[in-house]
Amino acid sequence: MKTRDHTRLLAELAEAYTQHSPKSAALNEKAKKYLLDGGSHALRLMQPFPPRIVAAQGAWLKDEDGHDILDFWQGHLANILGHNPEVVTSALASAFEASFGLQTGFTDRLQAETAEILCQQTGAERVRFTTSGTLATMYAILLARTFTERDLVMKVGGGWHGAQPWGLKGISFYADNGNGFERVETHGLPPALTDEVVITRFNDPDRLRDHFRQYGDSLACFIVEPFIGSGGLMPASREYLQTARELTHQYGAVLILDEVIAGFRFHAGNAGALYGVQADLATFGKVIGGGMPVSAVAGRADILGLVGREGGSKVKFSGGTYSAHPASLLAAKTAMSYLVAHEEEIYPRLAELGQKTRRTLETAFVQEGIYARCTGYGNEVLTGSSMAILRFPYEDDTRLERPEDVFNPAVCDVVLGEKALQLALLLEDVHVVPGHGAVSTAHTEADIDFLSEACRRVARRFKAHL
Repeated sequence: MKTRDHTRLLAELAEAYTQHSPKSAALNEKAKKYLLDGGSHALRLMQPFPPRIVAAQGAWLKDEDGHDILDFWQGHLANILGHNPEVVTSALASAFEASFGLQTGFTDRLQAETAEILCQQTGAERVRFTTSGTLATMYAILLARTFTERDLVMKVGGGWHGAQPWGLKGISFYADNGNGFERVETHGLPPALTDEVVITRFNDPDRLRDHFRQYGDSLACFIVEPFIGSGGLMPASREYLQTARELTHQYGAVLILDEVIAGFRFHAGNAGALYGVQADLATFGKVIGGGMPVSAVAGRADILGLVGREGGSKVKFSGGTYSAHPASLLAAKTAMSYLVAHEEEIYPRLAELGQKTRRTLETAFVQEGIYARCTGYGNEVLTGSSMAILRFPYEDDTRLERPEDVFNPAVCDVVLGEKALQLALLLEDVHVVPGHGAVSTAHTEADIDFLSEACRRVARRFKAHL
């Protein structure tokens, strides 16, 4: 297996970053006295420490050390309108001023109004809101297993559906002993449960057919992202998603499209519609919340009905204290309404900026003598994409089409693309996580030019170690 030793590079970057951001470093040490690893979300807790943010507006952040940082992470890819967009913050400020917005423990008109927008824009018959994409996918799988009276759940290797029982297998790539995406990601789960999770391959319709022939009569559902997120930011092919729809119909399984990332990102609605595929259930989050914690399970009335009284309340999708929180629903209604009203100007601009960002990332490194390729490009269905992951393949003709290509250390220099790149870019006041990024409507051409110069300096730093 091809490998490079980046020990010295990482040590130099860590030392330079500690000198660059001493206040964040000190706050991290204090935080570790009370918080595990200094925070509450593992992805944010980069080594040697994360930047501690004091303000965020549009495309930019400000940290404790006074650095203005160009941000392409944008709230875990949720902030399609940028950080703290005025259209949302003004609505929230007005509501708070009028004694509305914090938790009440009652229902209100916002739930119905927000659900109406989601149904109209996605073709769903019913919606139930919750607070995170993790919970939404868990409830969707519970519904599928109850509806079909079957146990097996199928997902793709590299697909992330949240830290819930059926989602914690097949996420990270393990090169040792040919494990690939077959491992369970956590201790504490009963083997009987994880044995019920079947891992198939993204964008491989032949493998999908084989798995349905083998397991189809026992499958409760197939859950898949139309645009895979943590698995490498790649769109499903038309053939793959349509094959998934045909096979789930044929075998009586529920098709769940996880649109927590894809929903309202390519147009003001569900990505499945662009494929001509109507899922039985779909999960939404991130973009629909407008920067607040909102997620939803949407889809067929007969399946979601298992939650309600008429369906015997068979599935305990009863909601938590903060489900459909007033301020969250106001932000969601405001953001989705804005995206619907401005669809024709927002999405072409995002596609154009996304394309320029990917080309800028690749060109900056290639011209400095380091071969680099981005994922995040669209395809014949999802023709424009605002997202990108930068990777460093060992061979200049490598095609990055599946999670196995992006995360296999024999194919790409994973350490350079994840650990080193994030630290090196922070030294240039640019933020990505780790290698992931997306543009928002708040990003400008000047921001992309800033990124280009930052990447060229990073490339020259890397080149001295390769």
